[in-house]
Parts: sequence; C-alpha cells; structure tokens
Amino acid sequence: MIRRAIFYLFLLMGALLFMYPFLWMLSASLAPETELGDLVLLPSEITLQSYSQVIDKIPIGRAFLNSLIVSLSIVAGVLVFGSMVGYALSRLRFKGRQLLFFIIIFTMTLPFQITLIPQYILMVEFGWVDTYLALIIPYLMNALAIIMFRQYFMSIPQDLIDAARIDGCNELQILFRILWPNSIPALLTVGIITFMASWNEVLWPLIVIRNEDLMTMPQLVTLFAVGGRAESQLGAKLASATMLALPIVIAYIFFQRYFIQSMATSGMKE
Repeated sequence: MIRRAIFYLFLLMGALLFMYPFLWMLSASLAPETELGDLVLLPSEITLQSYSQVIDKIPIGRAFLNSLIVSLSIVAGVLVFGSMVGYALSRLRFKGRQLLFFIIIFTMTLPFQITLIPQYILMVEFGWVDTYLALIIPYLMNALAIIMFRQYFMSIPQDLIDAARIDGCNELQILFRILWPNSIPALLTVGIITFMASWNEVLWPLIVIRNEDLMTMPQLVTLFAVGGRAESQLGAKLASATMLALPIVIAYIFFQRYFIQSMATSGMKE
C-alpha cells in the first residue's frame, strides 16, 4: 500500500506540473491586469475584460470558423485517403508494397522546411494563395495516419474480409462498410491527432494567407500577440491563447477513452 501510495503521489505531482501552466493561463485571463505578475491561481476578482479586448480588436469569431472549416476538411480527407492507403498496404498484395510502406515512413523524417518552398510555388502556380485550398489540399495525405490505419487493419481478422468478398463486396465497400465500423478507436485517434495538428498550424497559414477574412485562429492570435494589436496587454494575449487552446482540450476530454484504446492496440506489426 505504501509503495502504491508513493507511486500515485508521483503521478499526481507530474500531472500538476503539466497542468499548472494551462490552469494559470486560464486563471490569468480572467484576472485584472494588475494581478498578472503574482502568478496566483485564484484572482481577487473575475473579469472578462481581457476577452472583451480580444473580441473588439480582432475578428476572432471569423478566425474560429475558418479554423473549424479547415481542420474538419483536413480530418475528413485524411480519414478517407489515409484509410484507403492503409487498407491497400495491409490487405492487398502487389509488387513494391513493402517498399512503398518504407518510403512513407521515410517521408516522416523529412522536416517541413524542405518542402516549404516548392509547396508554396505550387500554390502560386495553381492560384490558390489566399484561398481555403492552400490550407487544406497539402494536408489531405498524412503518413502517420496511413501507418496507424495499416497497423490497425492488420489486427482485424482476415476471415471477416474474406466473408465480405464472398458476399460480393468490392474493396471500397469492404473498407467503408466493414472495416470502418470496426475501427472506431483508430478513426477517432487519427481524427484527434489530425485535428490538433491542423488546428495549431501557424507557419503555413502565415505564408499563404494574407487576407484577414481567411486567417485561421492560430495565425490571427499569433499576429495579435506579436504584431502590436495587443498593445502590451498580457491579459488579452493570455485570453486569446486560452480561446485557441480550449477546442483542443474539449475534444480530447470527450474522446480520450478511444484515443488511449487505439494507441494501446495499434502496435507495429509485420
């Protein structure tokens, strides 16, 4: 019992260390500007003045809608295309299958900066700069999603797929009508990871979007915090950061059970 109590005490301390910065940011965004230097979790009074300043100075609502459109579009595309490639690599037999899989893994080692310039040139040539297409199309194929789907589909019994083929299902019907309903944890995990990555993306939107009406929330919050609009008001900066982080936190709270289940059952298999 003593050993278990010590173990849980260390876990609790670790959790508090991770949670304290976010809890302080949330508390400070609700505190008067004069109390922000005290680093306390409980302000003397709660005020929404910082949030009011953010809403008055930047179109945060429009940016939230833009981020939602972009992130959900990317999630939908990654789930469809990633699962299709993952299914092909896990269940179909064709020449070069393993080589293609290793190439996909290799692409994960390449830093984003290597493809940044050629990708931007493509956006300019296609005329997609300052459009949603520039934010969505480059992210519709995701190597991590492909690998996770491949590993998860390999854990599904082959007999289930063979039975579907006997019943006359083609490969797409097997994927979307048989495998998808049996892969909810993997779908949710890939969806959450993709949503988090696309929601928090800052560098690429800063490069391809100049029209404020099309700016995503991280892009607008970044420009607000470092571009002078916050007028050195730390409370307003913290309020904008809190508004940016809350959707991710809420999504994870609702889907964490599926996320952990999928991460535990998607081990690397050959």
